[in-house]
Amino acid sequence: MIRLSIYDMDKTITRRATFGPFLAYAVPRHRPWRLLLSPLLLASSLAYGARAIDRAQLKQLNTALMLGRRMDPARIDRLARGFAARTLSRNLLQRALEQISEDHREGRRAVLATASYGFYVREIAALLNVDDVVSTAVSQRGDHLSPRIAGENCYGEAKLAMIRRWMAEQGLKREDCHIRFYSDHVSDAPALEWADEAYATNPHAPLRRLARARGWTILDWRKEAASAAAQRQASRSA
Repeated sequence: MIRLSIYDMDKTITRRATFGPFLAYAVPRHRPWRLLLSPLLLASSLAYGARAIDRAQLKQLNTALMLGRRMDPARIDRLARGFAARTLSRNLLQRALEQISEDHREGRRAVLATASYGFYVREIAALLNVDDVVSTAVSQRGDHLSPRIAGENCYGEAKLAMIRRWMAEQGLKREDCHIRFYSDHVSDAPALEWADEAYATNPHAPLRRLARARGWTILDWRKEAASAAAQRQASRSA
């Protein structure tokens, strides 16, 4: 039996989402003048809120605004490595790191499955010692990268479809695998339903309600982190 532990990333193993922070990290180091365009991010967010554009279009538009329509792969790789190091030091939940280590001790294969862009997710995964990544990809056009998504945005039903395709590429049959799935968001309900063990991890209210209805395990790693921090502070003050 092949044992897989599949994790969503943003707000599941991280405290906060990563796409906005990546842009905030990258723009001053890549094309600082594009900070002048940042007010347009509000316009794209309003368009998304009005359902004039979908989540994938929002991601593509904001990336194009902040990084440009032609991105040098070597420069993006350098930015991704720097951002991954910052994420590990500032934005990872300790309990998530411990769970990934526990998975490895149990002989499980750890996988990140996330809507975030693969170019920086792979760098984060390498620092976490995560074995594989299923993520949103950007297009390659000649010698440069484009903000346009290649294939699907790895979100909702599409995420489960992409995990299944990845398993087929790896020669993994569903019936030969035991799968744990961890996520904070109800959009991952299809993958949680499909998994052998479903963990609603740091769940927002809709997922918490669904997890209670389905009998899924609820994990609150952020509360554990806050409790541990309070205990450390109390010890220093004693």
